[in-house]
Amino acid sequence: MTKQYDALIIGGGHNGLVCAFYLAHAGLKVRILERRHVIGGAAVTEEFHPGFRNSTASYTVSLLRPKVIKDMRLHERGWRIIERTISNFFPHEGGYLKLGGGQARTRAEFARYSQKDADTFPKYEEALERVAEVLRDMALKTPPNAGGGLRALIAAAAQGRRLASMDIEAQRDVMDLFVKSARSFLDSWYENEYVKAAFGFDAVVGNYASPDTPGSAYVLVHHVFGEVNGKKGAWGHSVGGMGAITRYMAEACEELGVEISLEAPVAKVLVDGGKVSGVKLESGEEIAASIVASNAGPALLFRQLVDRADMTPEFARRMDNFKAGSGTFRMNVALSELPDFAVLPGRQVAEHHTCGIIISPTLDYMDKAFTDAKALGWSKEPIVEMKIPTSIDDSLAPEGRHIASLFCQQFAPVLPDGRSWDDEREAAADLIVDTVTRHAPNFKASIIARQIHSPLDLERKFGLIGGDIMHGHMSLDQLWAARPVLGHGDYRAPIKGLYMCGAGAHPGGGVTGAPGHNAAHEILRDHSVLGRLFA
Repeated sequence: MTKQYDALIIGGGHNGLVCAFYLAHAGLKVRILERRHVIGGAAVTEEFHPGFRNSTASYTVSLLRPKVIKDMRLHERGWRIIERTISNFFPHEGGYLKLGGGQARTRAEFARYSQKDADTFPKYEEALERVAEVLRDMALKTPPNAGGGLRALIAAAAQGRRLASMDIEAQRDVMDLFVKSARSFLDSWYENEYVKAAFGFDAVVGNYASPDTPGSAYVLVHHVFGEVNGKKGAWGHSVGGMGAITRYMAEACEELGVEISLEAPVAKVLVDGGKVSGVKLESGEEIAASIVASNAGPALLFRQLVDRADMTPEFARRMDNFKAGSGTFRMNVALSELPDFAVLPGRQVAEHHTCGIIISPTLDYMDKAFTDAKALGWSKEPIVEMKIPTSIDDSLAPEGRHIASLFCQQFAPVLPDGRSWDDEREAAADLIVDTVTRHAPNFKASIIARQIHSPLDLERKFGLIGGDIMHGHMSLDQLWAARPVLGHGDYRAPIKGLYMCGAGAHPGGGVTGAPGHNAAHEILRDHSVLGRLFA
């Protein structure tokens, strides 16, 4: 084997970088092994057509924990976020709805459709914020581990205290959000279908499910526990794209001596006597370390990188059945001009160009998208979220030109009838373009170039099994202490020295940095090297 390291990190995504930073800050000798030619995992900015750069996969920011931002001094290094003036723009047949921009403004928008819903909104927002505050508090805490003895019982009591102290109505809201479908939850608050859809969209983001699926309400609240520049629940644009975040994170790591190796794909986790001894790269090189933390998701780690002989049959069976696949199809397009929406005309930058543009008018539309995907492979009328970063950040395209990110659902992770995404990806992309063009007639003709990422492309390029941007379903059986599986919710794998630091661990998907932060905490606890940041 080559020279010894204290810790190896499999994958240089944002969580791997965060984990490496905290370990190095505590004095450990750390090396990151990234399979691609660029650091950042799915949070990268790349040129996809000459002169046009964009966030290739992950595309918007809110959930990154303030503690991580502060500790890694990201703002001091130059990272900047531009807040959205409004959150989202929902065009539909004959009209539109705008969400965000302050409570008074949102109420006025809702009043155009339902005065009752406008009056309900402040109470709904208050209820969601109470639950979101609990999630923020829990995000940087290790879940109590089932079977973990006294320490787990103490952790469970401490984390449960926050919930127990809430009034009964708030506790009921928590219960509703964890077990109900998004439709059932939203039906209990609102009457207008467009208003319900404005919130219901968050319940299917990265979630291969219908808004009628039990537990889908939780995904709704998972997307609102973030903050931007101190404003809770806000979303924003990372200047320079999402790759700016990981570039500054890598800088913070390298200052502490972290060694970052690109084009260094890991082929196997080496285990000796039930303990990790290092990794073997696809090149054949073996690297020794007594600590290995995987930023790769559980499905990739335990199905491809760890030998079945090194796991118990029961754990291997559980990982075989770990649910992964988010129904996501990602496109980036270079544009000659801005989309000109039929319901809100104009080709000059306007407020609605700067926010999330969402084609998903009703919960029934979302449900049909999912049922189509299950039966046919993809939605006949897909859910599309479009962001146009160049409406606020002109560094990403030539002057007068634009880029757009299209985050689209539902597209089956594996196509039925033996069909391959390699054969179907262009047809699916055409359908997405046509869907947007129905609302913005100039869109198709304005496309200069496009970059396509089918679920299979996302798996091949970023190691996201089934194209799952969350590293695994965010369902009740795969959350908190049960993420990825009950008994290993504390970031520790069933092999001594092997840890999980990616989104397949608590609190789950999104660019949060929380799994990396928490996994590092547990690694340092195990090795009695508690750094001052964890004091």
